[in-house]
Amino acid sequence: MAHSRELDKERRRNLVREIERLLVEDAARPIILHSSAGNCWQPHVKNFRPHANSQYNDLRFEDVWLDK
Repeated sequence: MAHSRELDKERRRNLVREIERLLVEDAARPIILHSSAGNCWQPHVKNFRPHANSQYNDLRFEDVWLDK
């Protein structure tokens, strides 16, 4: 986190390089991006079908209705 607060560009670059060196030496596989997301809704929301592999694609609501 120190690299996020560092204002000096060269010092920040060196901190990031040190982080990268440690990750390579440790053979670590940090999670850079995690695209899994969950959906939840109330039981009175009917006919909502989340897309199978994305939370952003195919969100159409013309068939969704509220049973309330």
